[in-house]
Amino acid sequence: MARIEVPMPQMGESIAEGTVSKWLKLVGEAVERDEPILEISTDKVDAEIPAPAAGTLVEISVAEGETVEVGTVVAYIDPDGGAPSVEVAPPAQEAPAEPAPVQPEPAMAAAAAAPTPAQRTSHDPAPPFIPPRGAPVGDDERLRQRSTPVVRKIAEEHGIDIGAVPGTGHAGRVTKQDILGFIDGGAPTPAEPPAASPSPPAASASARPAPSAAPSDLWTAFYKEVQHPEYSVRAADHVEPMDKIRRLTAEHMVLAKRVAPHVHSFIEIDFSAIDRIRAEGKARWAAQGARVSYTAFVAWAVSRVLRDFPTVNSAVSGDNIIFRGNVNLGMAVDLDPGLIVPVIHDADHLGLVGIGNKIVDLATRARDRKLVPSEIQGSTFSITNPGVLGTLVGMPIIPKGTSAILGTGAVEKRVVVVTDPKTGTDSTAIRKRAFFSLAYDHRIVDGADAARFLARLKDTLESFPEDA
Repeated sequence: MARIEVPMPQMGESIAEGTVSKWLKLVGEAVERDEPILEISTDKVDAEIPAPAAGTLVEISVAEGETVEVGTVVAYIDPDGGAPSVEVAPPAQEAPAEPAPVQPEPAMAAAAAAPTPAQRTSHDPAPPFIPPRGAPVGDDERLRQRSTPVVRKIAEEHGIDIGAVPGTGHAGRVTKQDILGFIDGGAPTPAEPPAASPSPPAASASARPAPSAAPSDLWTAFYKEVQHPEYSVRAADHVEPMDKIRRLTAEHMVLAKRVAPHVHSFIEIDFSAIDRIRAEGKARWAAQGARVSYTAFVAWAVSRVLRDFPTVNSAVSGDNIIFRGNVNLGMAVDLDPGLIVPVIHDADHLGLVGIGNKIVDLATRARDRKLVPSEIQGSTFSITNPGVLGTLVGMPIIPKGTSAILGTGAVEKRVVVVTDPKTGTDSTAIRKRAFFSLAYDHRIVDGADAARFLARLKDTLESFPEDA
């Protein structure tokens, strides 16, 4: 029976590559179907990847710490329990002779220093990527091994030979920071023609991206590359690198603010009806082992209201609008430090107790780092609750791939003016109320749409149905 491939899984709609963080099995060890064999590093969690079949792990193609494209085969399993393959050089007659310095650019100096598979001995360090046995390794493949798809795309857009870029990553790998620093340091790009035509003095000093640069290239760089400014360190300062969650959160937030024109609308909501329902249902829910928080009421109401506001549950994709067919609520969870947004899929199909239990389950496993990739993917609308820590109101950033996010403020007692519906007279009363904010993408959600959405949400929460 043929060997079974273990590919790098798809970790999210917008993720094109993944990192092997740890191998849980070694070559030659037996594995059972669905038994975890490696850990994959995602944006927010470290997920265990199970074996697709039982057998023997006979080959590992990607080393720990290496980043490869989705779909890349990272290992092979022999379902018949065959002997593991031994990494040996191909026979001399099959090994392609290293072309003599046909391309004598200094660009290839770093790549040429690394031994080819035919030259590698047992004392050499393992390469970042092991090609299939017997496959010739040419210059293009060696450069691919030294970079990620993102780096290669940047290099292609700027006309840069990756071999000319010193790599600081694992095994000399060229990282995104390496190539961006190389570009900033004055690397030649095809978009810099000689100053043949005179230009105004003020323009010539600032025209770094040459006028001939394609608008699509500028947009790609603007949308996909984030560089944070650096500042001098003072004597009393303490410096430490960002962890993975903070680094990726920072990058995603910058990109989200760059792309979506953010607008915020606010509304105040009375929780008197919800307080009454919580008091009446407390004993019943406790008997069921359920916990129904204010957030559960909000999530239930949002999931129902979104059905009637498709633009708020949509996303801009190029010149198109994707109207999502599901209501998947992203629920922000504080990791202290850090933030993660697990997703309640098809929340509009769950009852109030079901949503309450789901929120507790996802939040608990998020803090224990036990979420799986599918549980942080596919959000169509997000809810963040800074009010749980006492914040009156927040102005959250819209996550990429969605058009809106709701921020809920602290539920507090306030003195308010109430009107008697029968007599029309006004009086003061103490009521529990909270401010809600809606951040929305003004490319597809207008202010009137947001106002109608918030008004419907207010009406739903203030007259909450007994049978939810």
